[in-house]
Amino acid sequence: MQDLTPRAIVAELDRYIVGQNDAKRSVAIAIRNRWRRSRLDKEMRREVYPKNIVMIGSTGIGKTEIARRLADLVRAPFIKVEASRFTEVGYHGRDVESLIRDLTDMAVATVRSEHTAAIEKTALANVEERILDTLVKAVLPGEDAEESLMQSMTASEPEGAFEEGDKEWDSAAFDDPDEEEAGEISLLEREQLRMELRRQLEAGDLEDREVEIPVQERPLIMAEVLGPAGVESLGMEFQNLFEKTLPTRTSVKRMALKDARRMLFEEEAEKLIDRDRIVREALERVQESGIVFLDEIDKVAGPRSEHGPDVSREGVQKDLLPIVEGTTVTTRHGMVRTDHILFIAAGAFSAVKPSDLMPELQGRFPIRVELKDLCEADLKRILTEPENALTRQYRALLDTEGVNLEITPDAVDEIASVAYRVNAAGPNIGARRLATVMEKLLEEVSFDAPELEEKHVKVDRTFVREKLKDVVEDEDLSRFIL
Repeated sequence: MQDLTPRAIVAELDRYIVGQNDAKRSVAIAIRNRWRRSRLDKEMRREVYPKNIVMIGSTGIGKTEIARRLADLVRAPFIKVEASRFTEVGYHGRDVESLIRDLTDMAVATVRSEHTAAIEKTALANVEERILDTLVKAVLPGEDAEESLMQSMTASEPEGAFEEGDKEWDSAAFDDPDEEEAGEISLLEREQLRMELRRQLEAGDLEDREVEIPVQERPLIMAEVLGPAGVESLGMEFQNLFEKTLPTRTSVKRMALKDARRMLFEEEAEKLIDRDRIVREALERVQESGIVFLDEIDKVAGPRSEHGPDVSREGVQKDLLPIVEGTTVTTRHGMVRTDHILFIAAGAFSAVKPSDLMPELQGRFPIRVELKDLCEADLKRILTEPENALTRQYRALLDTEGVNLEITPDAVDEIASVAYRVNAAGPNIGARRLATVMEKLLEEVSFDAPELEEKHVKVDRTFVREKLKDVVEDEDLSRFIL
């Protein structure tokens, strides 16, 4: 984090997102302030709260992408949720606190995967030994190592050497060097067998062989509690309680070795990782560096009704207020404080204004950034500059079929021009229009790619105009296709 200066953060975002420098600067400062807060003394750190952000702009101009790339950059727990989903059913719709529970679940899963990666080598080594044990027993059915050794040692036991009821072995029974050699040969043969099976495992020759693997299973309890908002997580709590108290049972399953390896790896990883440490670390990440992206915030805003409150919209705002303001949410992993979670809200605000939000909620989003609509030059840059540019994606996709796709600069100009004109004539969906234009443009090439005799396809301005001529000229048709 020390190396992630605001300028460095903006530079990283520039790799994937064109323009919108004001929004990038705002989120970069917000992230840098988190590092600055971590350097303060305990008393002052408790008093410094994140400055939440409202992004204002139409769809498809980079609001969500900025937040998502930012979370990936700083490895912060991140969740995107549409504010309108809380109004879909009746008054409140889904419990608003569920977004914090979902964020916590994602953080636990992320931390768990990190800890699993740290012990991967040890777990894989343990899995290989368990698989070898199973394979050896399959070759020598009904014997384990000790039984096989005892049988080999007593195979030519002299009569009377060990009578029923005797308390001790007769030492004379093992004076014959041939019998000692027989035991040594048995051990040697077993070791040679194990070494040969290990060699075949490493070479991948046994991946499709079916083996019987004992696996531990914990009963899955599906509990559902119906009730008003606020008790949505009660069913999960009961489920966790039952799953922890009910004992596991071991069953033998027959499966391909490659499938058995995945299942055994999960068991071995579960033994090696510290679940309590994972939960503690995940809760700390959520509380100190979590990011919640509230999209479509304008859908729950509106002018105050003269005939009473709009319970659907204002009710959601009232439920969001304590979450954004700072409260404690009960999750299946423990209590989560939301005071220092960064909330980034976004909306087009075409029919309403940010000032139509509740004053209390407005105060919790002190930073407002207005993103600019994309011009034709922006669309052209989006096609070529980002590391995940659409032109690069299509080249890579068709390269898997052996097709060399060449897109000339004048074709890029024409694609950007078509996308801009269609956005201007119909609903403006921003950069998402480029995906529909590119898909329509290369539809025939993508369909015929496996059977193409000519593996070099050149896309120039003439090609673009020919493929999109009818759609662009027919305004009504372009609304449906592009």
